Order: sequence, then C-alpha cells, then structure tokens
Amino acid sequence: MTGDRRPEARTAYGVVRGVRQGAVSAFLGVPYGAPPVGPARFAPPAPVSPWRGTRDAAAPGPVAPQPPSRLERVMGVAPFAHVKQDEDCLTVDIWTPGADAAARPVLVFLHGGGFTSGGGGLRWYSGRALAERGDIVVVTVTYRLGALGYARLGDVLPGAGPGNQGLLDQLRALRWVRENVAAFGGDPDRVTVAGQSAGAASLVALLSGSEGGSGLFRGAILQSHPGGMRPQTPDEAAAKGALLLDALGVPAGRAADARALPVTDVLAAQDAVARRSPAGFLDVTPTFQLVADGRMVAPDPEAAIGAAGAHGVRLLIGTTRDEGAAFFAPGTALPAGVRPEDFARTAERWYGDADRFPEWADLAPAERVVRMTTEHFFRAPAERLAGLLADAGNPAWVYRFDYAPEGSPFGACHCIELPFVFGELDAWPDAPMLRGADPEETAALVDRVQGHWIAFVRDGDPRHPDAPGASDWAPYLRERPEVAVIDR
Repeated sequence: MTGDRRPEARTAYGVVRGVRQGAVSAFLGVPYGAPPVGPARFAPPAPVSPWRGTRDAAAPGPVAPQPPSRLERVMGVAPFAHVKQDEDCLTVDIWTPGADAAARPVLVFLHGGGFTSGGGGLRWYSGRALAERGDIVVVTVTYRLGALGYARLGDVLPGAGPGNQGLLDQLRALRWVRENVAAFGGDPDRVTVAGQSAGAASLVALLSGSEGGSGLFRGAILQSHPGGMRPQTPDEAAAKGALLLDALGVPAGRAADARALPVTDVLAAQDAVARRSPAGFLDVTPTFQLVADGRMVAPDPEAAIGAAGAHGVRLLIGTTRDEGAAFFAPGTALPAGVRPEDFARTAERWYGDADRFPEWADLAPAERVVRMTTEHFFRAPAERLAGLLADAGNPAWVYRFDYAPEGSPFGACHCIELPFVFGELDAWPDAPMLRGADPEETAALVDRVQGHWIAFVRDGDPRHPDAPGASDWAPYLRERPEVAVIDR
C-alpha cells in the first residue's frame, strides 16, 4: 500500500486503488468471487479471475437483487443512493489505517436482512469509524440473497448449489480475507467475524458444519442470532425450489432455462413462493434461508457448536431487549382471526408449556407478541448456546442491549445496536427506531459499544476500562449466568 492520495494495495488477483476517508484508507467493491451470472446463477461461487492493471476501488459494488426490507418500519429505507442492485455482487469493502510493520487485528462483518435484503456496501455498515478508533482493519461482505442465494435446485439443475449458495459466498469471502488481508495491513491470524441477525445465523452455521469456517477466524460476535429459527431440511428446501421453478413457468426438465430469465422474474417468483408458503402464527422465518445439508449446516447448529466447543473460537453473544418489536411493534394490529388460544398453542409448541410465562397473560396482545418472539427466536437460544459453550470449557461473553430513545414504541428492537457498533449515526437519518434520541446520549453510547467490540477484536475480551461496569462483566457459566446490560 502506498501513502499517496489514492492508496493502492496488491492482492493475489491484482492491484486495487482505493480512496482516503479521513484517517483511513477505503478499498470498496473489491471482488472475492467470480460473477454468479448466466450459467453460474444458482451455482456455488467460483474464484475471482486475476485482472491486469489497477482496478478502481473507490465505490462500493452492487448489492444483491432484493425486495424492500420488511424492517424498513424500524431501520428506515436502506441507503441505496450510492449502490445499485446486480447479480454480480460478490465483493468486499475494506477500511484500514494503513499497511505498516504492525499487522492489525481484523473484523469481518456479515450483514443481516433475513437472507433476503441488505448488503455490505450500504452506508449503515461503513467501517471507517471503527477502523480509525480501534486501529483495526474492517471488512464487510456482500453475498447472494433470497432464491438466488438459498434456492435448492441441485436435484434438477446441473451445477446448482445445495441451497446454501449465499453461505458459500461468505465462506469464499473469508478465505479471500485470509489470503489477502495482509496487503491491507491486517493480520490473517487475528480475524474476528461479526454477524447480525441472518449474518449471525450464517456465522453459527459456518461453525457448525463439517466444511465450514473453522480455522479462518479466532473470534466471533453473534448479534441477535435468530437461533429459534431452525434451518430447513433438504426436502423442505427442494420443495420450495420446485415451487420457484413453477412460479417461473419453467418445467423441472428444463430447469437450466431459469438461468437465462431476467432477475426481476426471479424476484417476482420468490415473492410468489412466499405467498404459497405462509408462515405460521408469529413465525418470522424467511421463505429462502439456510439448508441443513449435513456438511455446511448442521440440523441443530447450536448443539453442534457446543459439542465442538466452537472449535476454540472465542464468542461474544448478545440480543436486544425487545427484539420482536421490529416485527410486531406494540400497537400494531394482529392478523385477523387471532384468538387467545393461539397464544397458548404457540407457547406450548415453543416452550413446552402454555403457561411458562404467567406474567405475560395480562399484557396487551401486541406486547405479548413482542415478548414471545423475543424469547423464542433470540433470548433463549442465545443463553442455550452460552450454556453449551460453558459446558464445553469455552465460555462466551453474553450481553443484552437495552438502549432505546425515551417514548419509542419500538423499544430496544432488533437492529437498534447497529448504529452504535459502526458509529455512523448520520447514516440513519430516517430510522424510526432512533427517533427522538438525544445526540449526547447516543455519542456516549457509541464510545461504549465500540470500546467493547474493539476490545474483543483485539484481545478476545470485551471489557475495557472506559465502559461502565466493565470490570464486573465475566464469561457466562451455568453457576454464574452473567449477562451484561448495555444501556444509556
């Protein structure tokens, strides 16, 4: 890397020229895989081809084709103004203080979005502030989504993936980081991977499978891992793949024709499959998601990780206090025809006891929904995983993010920690979940959250001297189930 106005770095595939962003250099839209287009649609990712000359890396690459996010109600509209959507989307964005003799710790981030929306190049996930504050290298990953990333068509389409193409994209990106991050001043032996929501589920899957990411990172941060959402079985995924071809008007015997159709047709068919595969009461599971193929993804990923002690990877695990409010905000009308017995039946199925939480019985229905979905999909699985890791002798650090602006109907909902992790508060100007937030309060919280994350990336321990109560935070043990509360 040079010290010029336009910094350059030499990867194994060619030279890239980035841009300066304050005190750091940014290399944006750097390809880690070949374009998954045409005959490569629905296939596992292939290595990127080397290029001649110098590749411009001044702007993010496209995000994967996607519909509007179902979480716009809390996050606001995704900042797509500076990025487009395109199937040719397998890129990483890198922020680095520079390449010098001291190789820096690396943080790789896998975005969320229910396997259906989002992208590593969105301004929400700019690594500029984190890289500068922590003197670390930050990498964000863009991967395939929806049917393009998770449709299982291998039984009828030669060369198609097992239904985990998007997960394979992430694995290839992590291997690219290991191979190339030294060129950006990073230490390939000091990589921590963070994932939020679907990104956290992907990270858990990579740790659970026999062909996953073991050895590619030494630490993992699971933000709002939806552990109550089980991976699909191969048969379930194959059935949805058949529905996708039907919605596209493509007979199974001519499945290859689906590779030549406009991507808008694929998105429309994806939506049609979702309408034909209605979710159960309070179920937030996306139509196309991870497939428990037994190699990449275990049927019970948390149990597999616990049994292996996470392969020695150190984990920081957390949820937000009111995760479910992002999907079912208090005061929101419930589906027509919902009856009191639906709550009891769902509680029996989820918790094994219809009266497990008697204190919820007198809550308004919408508030009860928030408590139930938060408990089932997020909080209980997080503590289950923490307990399994403690049993295996590799205890995790566990937190709960409680901050919310005063009077917000969304409370500390799913995604609300993201602005504080990345510190780019001006990238969230229309986020309803932050409406009414006090600027001084949020700035102080950015300092605290980034301090925890950076400390974990650097040392595998989230405690740092400037954080309130940091000295009292201990790893989670069965006899001492420590959960640190992060709040104003």
